[in-house]
Amino acid sequence: MVGSGRPYRTCHYQHSTCVCAYGHPVGPLILSSLLLASFPPHLKIKLYLRVADQEKDPLFWNTWAQRTLKNAITLQKLNQNTAKNLILFLGDGMGIPTVTAARILKGQLSRQSGEETQLEMDKFPFVALSKTYNTNAQVADSAGTATAYLCGVKANEGTVGVSAAAVRSQCNTTQGNEVTSILRWAKEAGKSVGIVTTTRVNHATPSAAYAHCVDRDWYSDGEMPAEAVQAGCKDIARQLFENIPDIDVIMGGGRKYMFPKNQSDVEYPGEKKHFGTRIDRRNLVEEWNNRMKNKNAHYVWNKKELLSLNPNSVDYLLGLFEPGDLPYDLERNNETDPSLTEMVEVAIKILKKNPSGFYLLVEGGRIDHGHHEGKAKQALHEAVEMDRAIGHAGLMTSIYDTMTVVTADHSHMFNFGGYTPRGNTIFGLAPMLSDVDQKPFTAILYGNGPGFKVVNGLRENVSTLDYEENNYKAQSAVPLSMETHGGEDVAVFAKGPMAHLLHGVHEQNYIPHVMAYAACIGQNRDHCMSSSGASSLSAALPSLTALLAE
Repeated sequence: MVGSGRPYRTCHYQHSTCVCAYGHPVGPLILSSLLLASFPPHLKIKLYLRVADQEKDPLFWNTWAQRTLKNAITLQKLNQNTAKNLILFLGDGMGIPTVTAARILKGQLSRQSGEETQLEMDKFPFVALSKTYNTNAQVADSAGTATAYLCGVKANEGTVGVSAAAVRSQCNTTQGNEVTSILRWAKEAGKSVGIVTTTRVNHATPSAAYAHCVDRDWYSDGEMPAEAVQAGCKDIARQLFENIPDIDVIMGGGRKYMFPKNQSDVEYPGEKKHFGTRIDRRNLVEEWNNRMKNKNAHYVWNKKELLSLNPNSVDYLLGLFEPGDLPYDLERNNETDPSLTEMVEVAIKILKKNPSGFYLLVEGGRIDHGHHEGKAKQALHEAVEMDRAIGHAGLMTSIYDTMTVVTADHSHMFNFGGYTPRGNTIFGLAPMLSDVDQKPFTAILYGNGPGFKVVNGLRENVSTLDYEENNYKAQSAVPLSMETHGGEDVAVFAKGPMAHLLHGVHEQNYIPHVMAYAACIGQNRDHCMSSSGASSLSAALPSLTALLAE
């Protein structure tokens, strides 16, 4: 059928004519991907995918829809258990186009067409939309949004853990405007808490969990203006260890912000850009080690040290694996740098020992960085890795006592289109030329960013480039050195106790209120005292109304 010597043939499967490989039905769509993978990478093969025979039959779609309907009907019996554990997966910059493209990529990495693939987050039974604007910005940044989905209060762009009364970079507007996070609420309720990120642990997203800072860029005192330091404002790295001193698990990058200025890095001793940045000469890692020495605490800085730990004998973990952000997953050194999935596994093993449960914040932070750089391939592979971590966390926990939420802080000016055929590689060309400049274009494009390029007064011809290379910068409509965020709503996926409360369209700051309600922490505890054990949002309405009226 497809050439002599290949193990493909037609066969019958569930009353349909399919294509079989090695005796297993794969269908023409998957077959084409298998064939494509079998050619040497330097050959440019264009395969037009035929619609699978089963998809031509209305019975196929009707049966699939009826099966989905039966599953949906079971959700009428709501999970109103109290959430012992809370997990928030935050895909930084993971707008809905990114979710869709990551789904296709995930399938194509498994040699499938991609469109019909399910991400782990796709399997969550409840989905909502989140309005991401900051109090002073229509298109949000990661700091103000982190304050919303962690502290339950919308805030100004560029600020973390403070209300909208605080003004960016004005130190004297900090005091009195601090707001606390769900991580603190969980800690105060006796739960273990953890932060895992692929960025710096003092970057915008994780910092809102513990810091109160009017400028997200004050990573250490070396990045702060002298007058802010003199006025008593604290850098974010310092707040990581001082505000909530017993955070059980901290993993990510940002090592250089913890060490004295010009101190060489343990991993890159000869590279000055990785030297310590602290002007106050404090060694925050050493201070942490000294404070935690009798508490089964461990500091690690590489994958080997991390995976050599026995989580049963670790109560506190500080893992700083890079001076700055962790490398993109496509560029990660598998020997020295842990994946997000590996970090999540260790974190859950440590945190779940607490009989009172845990709260875990997990950030796939470099999705955002890939998009800012116009490197869609990097961004989408980061999203696929985060989805892998979501699936792994699901295997380690139970929907009966663990509420898991997956969302994004904001979107990006990223999209894909061009009437591409089914199974078209997500990084490939659209099947047409522009009817204006008569040149090809990739399906993935950015509204703005560094991919804008003019050659001899005309748009660059992408067919002369390796547009599937890891660091290829997709073309953009407007030239910018860094692509910008997008302003549309983002998805919120939820499963576990009280996940049904995430529905419809919500303000982003609603998210931690729901999670706290599910776990009976923070201000939403009255319903937990009910003798019947049944949970109702009505018990929390007075406090929510008071909050909105303030």
